[in-house]
Amino acid sequence: MKALDIRTNAREEILDLTPMIAAAVAASGVENGLCTVFVPHTTAGVTINENADPDVREDLLAALRRAVPDGLPYRHGEGNSPAHIKASLVGSSVTVIVEGGRLRLGTWQGIQFCEFDGRRDRKVWVSIIKG
Repeated sequence: MKALDIRTNAREEILDLTPMIAAAVAASGVENGLCTVFVPHTTAGVTINENADPDVREDLLAALRRAVPDGLPYRHGEGNSPAHIKASLVGSSVTVIVEGGRLRLGTWQGIQFCEFDGRRDRKVWVSIIKG
């Protein structure tokens, strides 16, 4: 398993992890198998989505803000309930096929880290297993 260190710079943002994950796959020497990316945080997540147009990331954040507004009477004392809910909706892991030593993503796909309670130092765990 490889641990990646991520530094987020905004309260909410989506970062492209694809190059870092691809490098971890290449370094593993695994030709065919599975790559699991896991985010061990309750106010951040990971998703696979379009990676060509950065507006898609902004649209996703805008839609999540609308679906989970800040101003509801949440009970959680830390005041970051919207971040917890958004992270639950996005999810904490993705799995991608590894074929020929490379991630088998679609043409426009990328692996994206979703921050909902930043600025923070975060971890992303990557596990690559031979299939």
